Amino acid sequence: MTHFAREEFFQRLREIERKWQDLWERDHVFEPEVDERKPKFFITVPYPYTSGPLHIGHARTYTIGDVHARYMRLKGYNVLFPMAFHITGTPIESVSFMIAHGDKEAMDLYKSYVRIYINDEEEVERIVQSFTDPWNVMKFFSNVIIRDFKSVGFSIDWRRRFTTGDKIYNSFVRWQFAKLMDKGYITRGTHPVLYDILEDQVVGEDDIKGGDEIKPEIIEFTAVKFRGENEVFVAATLRPETVFGVTNIWINPDAEYVELDVNGERWIVSKEAEEKIKRQGWPAKTIRILKGSDLIDRLVETPDGRKVPVLPAEFVDPDQATGVVYSVPAHAPYDLIALMDLGLYGKIKPIKVISIEGYSDFPAEDAIRKHGARSQRDVKQLDDATDEIYKEEFYRGVMAIGPFAGEKVSEVKQKVVSWLVERGHAFTFYEVKAERKPVLSRAGGKVIAAVLRDQWFINYDAPGWKDLAWKALNSMEIIPQIYRRNFEEAFNWVKMRPCARKRGIGTRLPFDEEWIIESLSDSTIYMALYTVMHRIRSLGIEEMDNDFWDYVFLGNGDPEAIAKKLGVKKEDLEGMRREFLYWYPVDMRHTAIAHISNHLTFFIFHHVAIFPEELWPRKITLNDLVIREGEKMAKSKGNVIPLANISRNYSADWFRLYVVSAADLKTVLDWREEEMRTVGGRLEKFFRMAEGIIKMEGGKGKEIMTKWFITRVNKAIKEVDKYYSSHMYREAVVRGFFDMMRDFETYMRYG
Repeated sequence: MTHFAREEFFQRLREIERKWQDLWERDHVFEPEVDERKPKFFITVPYPYTSGPLHIGHARTYTIGDVHARYMRLKGYNVLFPMAFHITGTPIESVSFMIAHGDKEAMDLYKSYVRIYINDEEEVERIVQSFTDPWNVMKFFSNVIIRDFKSVGFSIDWRRRFTTGDKIYNSFVRWQFAKLMDKGYITRGTHPVLYDILEDQVVGEDDIKGGDEIKPEIIEFTAVKFRGENEVFVAATLRPETVFGVTNIWINPDAEYVELDVNGERWIVSKEAEEKIKRQGWPAKTIRILKGSDLIDRLVETPDGRKVPVLPAEFVDPDQATGVVYSVPAHAPYDLIALMDLGLYGKIKPIKVISIEGYSDFPAEDAIRKHGARSQRDVKQLDDATDEIYKEEFYRGVMAIGPFAGEKVSEVKQKVVSWLVERGHAFTFYEVKAERKPVLSRAGGKVIAAVLRDQWFINYDAPGWKDLAWKALNSMEIIPQIYRRNFEEAFNWVKMRPCARKRGIGTRLPFDEEWIIESLSDSTIYMALYTVMHRIRSLGIEEMDNDFWDYVFLGNGDPEAIAKKLGVKKEDLEGMRREFLYWYPVDMRHTAIAHISNHLTFFIFHHVAIFPEELWPRKITLNDLVIREGEKMAKSKGNVIPLANISRNYSADWFRLYVVSAADLKTVLDWREEEMRTVGGRLEKFFRMAEGIIKMEGGKGKEIMTKWFITRVNKAIKEVDKYYSSHMYREAVVRGFFDMMRDFETYMRYG
């Protein structure tokens, strides 16, 4: 129930919206057919995942896509704007597992979701209980998402919808992976992966809670061995070049540590690191659990032969790498401040390892003084100081001591690692990095970095493939242009990606049925399927082989022989091929910026791997996220507005007007109820104004004002057209609606 403007007006507005939505559906207005007389425009927005209801954050992205689709129709284009549903991976399966096992938190959450659409409590209970079957989760939420999309006025061709669990989709994806395998882009080997220790399997971003937001990735540490009398303290570092300045080892005195037998050595690592060590292929046997405080004051030997003590430090995170940290107080602000807190600075003397022009022999001391850090609890100041020193030393530093003295820090890291490994002092350790920790799967399992053998990977570094992807990116429009750099960074970074796991919903690898293709790898070129899905379904085809897809999408093979094998007419098969060629390539792919590093990167790579150059995507447009009243939306905060509530508490036109005018594409949209109220008031004023014009009797106004107003209208039309064609949607709405209203008010006042 809205309280922003007079409810009777918005109730009337909703009735008008429903009237036209029903007419659009009845008359199949948004179901285009091939029409060679008109230019085509094929726009797609990623299909939603059907594990729950969508909210206004999702709606911003879909609305912008729909606005552009409608604009192109007005420009005379034959526009295809289709939609489907993503169900593969582990999220839906995890929902069913938790509900089947009576997980109260999951039950309460999904009851709250269902109550958005169902008022009867007995029916809510029945529906949630049915979610023990994953297909019921998918069916319920895909149906309500269709209803929600229609209620907001999205101009979608629903004839072409499918789910990623359909037999037709499975066949299509198997064909795609057979192609990738034939080209040598899929390999099997031993590599680090994101791993859910609860479900005992590889996971991707879609399987991780908030995966798009926290951006989990695997980073490589150098684990350095510091040998004691009977044990080896394993300290992990991202800066192995500083090992020549170690003055002590840090242990969190309040954490638990373990002693592991690894190939005859007794390793000391945190309890949290125990599982990581074992999952990364080391034959580790747990000997005993120790308190951190029990390890203090032991002496260990550095790789360059010096004796240093083990000391306590509260800043050590036992769940970061091995939970053991080596201390280089001359160059690490956290290490220096911890020595100060212990009263040992001066007694333990820093060792200068790196020279930087403009800094003293101990740059960490300069930095903590500059940033005002006084204790280990001054986390922000210490982080800022650390960032400053690490960047300065990497780009401008020169090694001052050790076997690599005189060499640039930026060029010496790998040399130091090799020096340590060759002497048995170090090995590679992998850790999960994310913007928020702990990293959890949607099933609630902790996600760690593991090293798996015989895992299937897509090798994005395969010879020649990345060159083709760069060619596509360089010929493609990226809007806003500032995000092109994000793509370039993603292209440089992407190498090996695990593409299959043993469990979950999805398509089985065509060359190894034991494995199921993971949910980002199976959703890269599905836009091609939109072009022919309605035709396949109308012919009742469910079992097709690779020959079918080869002909429809690549033009290879004998259509008569393929049609005979499928039991369809040759003309029907040729019709599919013509329709695909009419709509393809994708003219515009619109989504949120969080998808750049994964989905959109794979979208480009897989298109260039499968299709000829003339069918590569032409344009990618992006928008930033939505927050509410200055805060991120979160279920725990109770500030999430479900998509279903738009047509109930606001209206489709009201929402669309606000969400497009409130921010440009590259800006976070901060949903403010006060601003929403203002926009609602302007919409009501426009409505009343239109009613008044309709009731007006003909008459002659002042000629000069009439000419002025006509000129303003004509100018606005040209400017709005320019703004829309340039994807400047906010400017288009401001100029075409808000400015024109002021012009009309001026005209009515003086004309």
